Amino acid sequence: MKFTLRQLEVFVAVGQGESVSRAAEQLKMSQSATSTALAELERQYEMRLFDRVGKRLQLNELGALLLPRAIELLDRAQSMDAMLNGEHGLGPLRVGATLTIGNYLATLLIGDFMRQHAGCRVSLAVHNTATIVNQVVHFELDLGLIEGDCQHPDLIVTPWVPDELVVFAAPEHPLAQQKLVTFDDLVAASWIVREQGSGTRQTFEFAMRHALSQLNIRLELEHTEAIKRAVESGLGIGCISRLALKDAFRRGSLVPLEVPELDLARHFHFVVHKQKYQTPSMDAFLSLCRQATAGVNRSDEIAMPYIR
Repeated sequence: MKFTLRQLEVFVAVGQGESVSRAAEQLKMSQSATSTALAELERQYEMRLFDRVGKRLQLNELGALLLPRAIELLDRAQSMDAMLNGEHGLGPLRVGATLTIGNYLATLLIGDFMRQHAGCRVSLAVHNTATIVNQVVHFELDLGLIEGDCQHPDLIVTPWVPDELVVFAAPEHPLAQQKLVTFDDLVAASWIVREQGSGTRQTFEFAMRHALSQLNIRLELEHTEAIKRAVESGLGIGCISRLALKDAFRRGSLVPLEVPELDLARHFHFVVHKQKYQTPSMDAFLSLCRQATAGVNRSDEIAMPYIR
């Protein structure tokens, strides 16, 4: 075997970042040492793994085939290292979560996970669905917890727990005084919604697909808390997960609008790359997520001590 684990680390870092300088920074190596390690790997096998496109190094066909195998080998090596260090085989874990899951569930679940596995290093990336899916596809994350639909051919998408969006308003809003809200009422209202690329926006647009061109979308925001504040201040009505509104509904600062014509049910999902080696850390975290939601009919029913 001609290659070293360090050479594979350099190959993976350059393959994911398409840059020797970014790989050097990530691996805390000098740029010259990083370039040398990559060049030596290619020289040993007399094969090119990258196409040089300007200043970028883009994986060629062979490099793209090797990338998931190199990541798997490094993951297995990290698991062995953790086991030899007495950490019961749990290596580092890189989790991605979409904003509702990340803000209201993932941090609590990761907190429980780290208490159970004190030696495991965990990182959490919180972005919208499109970004999390892209990072899992490129092996930048071990797994993703997403709200939106995903049809990517390279990913395994597994349903996790049911969720439901809800249309909501400030208590003083005219629609809040109505027992039932019609579709025509929604078309006439001003809306505060999530940005394009988010799972929440995807579900909302599908539910309103027959009237999208008629909607008065006054404001697009990237964060659910910002949407809640904007709706509280009377700028319009919104539509986000019941999970994110649980405390506001309890306090009465926001109220749900009953819209019988609208189907806003969806699922949270796990996403993992088909070629990703499932590490013991991934297995343990997915098991914890399933245990936390066992028997739950909807995400806002999850018994989490810090969600009220």
